[in-house]
This record gives sequence, C-alpha cells and structure tokens, in this order.
Amino acid sequence: MGWLRNGLIGAGLVAGGLLLAGMALDPGPVDRPVSDHFDGERFSLPGGAEIGDKDLADLLRWQRTREPAPWPEQVAVTPAMPAARVAGDAIIATMVGHATVLVQTQGLNILTDPIWRDRASPVDWAGPKRVAAPGVAFDDLPRIDLVLLSHGHYDHMDVPTLKRLWERDRPLILVPLGHGRMLAEAGIEARELDWGEAVPLGPLTAVAEPVYHWSSRWFLDRNRALWAGWTLVAPGGNIFFAGDSGYGDGAYFRAVRRHGPVRLALLPVGAYEPRWFMAEQHMNPAEAVRTLADLGAEQALGLHWGTFQLTDEARDAPPAELAAARDAAGVAAARFPALAPGEQLAMDASAG
Repeated sequence: MGWLRNGLIGAGLVAGGLLLAGMALDPGPVDRPVSDHFDGERFSLPGGAEIGDKDLADLLRWQRTREPAPWPEQVAVTPAMPAARVAGDAIIATMVGHATVLVQTQGLNILTDPIWRDRASPVDWAGPKRVAAPGVAFDDLPRIDLVLLSHGHYDHMDVPTLKRLWERDRPLILVPLGHGRMLAEAGIEARELDWGEAVPLGPLTAVAEPVYHWSSRWFLDRNRALWAGWTLVAPGGNIFFAGDSGYGDGAYFRAVRRHGPVRLALLPVGAYEPRWFMAEQHMNPAEAVRTLADLGAEQALGLHWGTFQLTDEARDAPPAELAAARDAAGVAAARFPALAPGEQLAMDASAG
C-alpha cells in the first residue's frame, strides 16, 4: 500500500506533489467495457467487492492508537553483481528490496515493481525513506527485457525509476489496466492487461492474475486503475509474482495452478500490522505460507519487508514470523526464505 498510511500529513504532500507535476488527482474512468470487476467507473473484485475500504475514521483511529516499532535509520547492504544473462531453465532471483526482484531465466532479465529511489513517495523530500540500499546498484543492472508492475501505490510504481529503465533499455513494461496513461505522461510506453490476458516474450508468457488488493495514487482516483499479480509461464516451470495482496480465501492463488506447476513464487511477507487495518490487503507471514501451499509451489521467496517502514511491525518481525510459520507448517527454511537486499536465490536447470 502507498505511503499515505504514514499519516494525514501525507495527504497534503501527495496533493502538492501531484499538482506540481501537473497530474490529475482524478483522471476519470478508463475506456473499457463493463465487466464483472469494472462497473464503467471503478475496478473491484468480481461481483463488486472492494478490498481495503477503510474510511477516514479508520485512518484516524489507526493514527491515534498506533504504536509503531522503532526501525533503524539504515542497515548494511552488500550489493550483488548479477550475471548478464541466465540461460535455459536455471533461475537466479536477486533481492533488490521491498517488492523489487531481479529474476533471470531463459536468457531474459525481469524486474518486479522496480523502485531505486530513496523514498516511496511522489516527492523526494517526504514520505517513507529507504533504510536498506538497493541490493543491486542501478548501473550494475543487466539490460532489462521485461518489467512486471502490480499496481499504482508509490512503493510499487515508482515513475522516476521506470523512466530511467525505459530510457536506458526500452523493456516491455506490463501494467494492469489504467496505469498506462499515467506512465505515458512521463513518456514511458507500457502495455495494459486485464486479468486473464496474456503477452508472450520469447519462451515466456506473462499472464495478469487477480489478487486481493486495490490501487490509488491519490484518494480521488481510488480504483480507477486495476491491480494484479503475474504468472510467467515458462518451459521449466512457472514463476508467480503476487505483487501486493491479502490472503482472502486463497482461491485466486489456487487458480494459478491452471497454468501448470509453480516453480518459484514471489510472495509478500511484510507490512501487515495492525491486522484490523491491514488484513484484507496485506497477507502476514502465516498467510504467505498458506499461499505457498495453495500454489503448490516448489520454492518461494519472501518480499515486501525491511526497506520502507509502512506499517507498525518491527523491521525484523517478518522473517522471524515467517520462520515460525514455516516450522508450524513443516516447511523447510530453504524452501521459503526472506532474503535481504543483495542476497540471491539460485535454482538449477535440473530442478522442477
């Protein structure tokens, strides 16, 4: 979720930042036919259900009663130097930070929700500040072929980073419906997909998947754009990126199996406290372990923790709670780690 949750002062900062950038606070509805998750004005879950529909009173209650755990100002990071390419069915996943992962397989370089800026915010002088440097320096990134974007919250869709990537590499940027027009304002080309739509890229096919979340850059544009997870259908076994999601009833994750076996799942494990405010939209580590089972995934990687303080849990709480949840479910530690920035997960071509 976006940095607005860090306080009511954020509302004024976002509005000011957007107005200075000449961006509309409400761009209006997208030009798409009505569907089971689009009423002609705003997106929802199928049937009209809305996730994270907390109102101003709920936000005020959270701000009034919250007791956020202290976070460090900065943590040490040893950046990785990724290979130029990884051939065949082998996979190397390098943790950059938050929801940004460099996935290398089939000779392609893929980034999820890239953010290299110091703040998850529309402005450079306020908003949640990065406490862990990126696990790969931007200039050390290999040429990027594909960017998967899950939704428009500032900690997931960082326009300055996307602009740098676009100007340097001209990657294929896949976004859920409604986000392409935002990026076009910055001179970035992106391809919009609805849930269930697919795009091939060499030996891979990317499929947009429903997840339990929502999207907004500002209060007035709530759910004017869609949100999504992504499945990469691959010859050696599929890769699933959940983006940002609550657990719900797990049905969306079980449905991912229709594409075939999931070899690697990138799952959020952080930004989940307090549960009364976050549960619908952000899964906790125990729910992430349940998601691993729903997907039937061979391997998982925990993300969305330890970079920006967005919610109330301590920085080291997600990996600790993930370890407890793994133990309770009988899942080996190596099957579902929460890597620090710069750490890598390698899967041999013979796996799967």
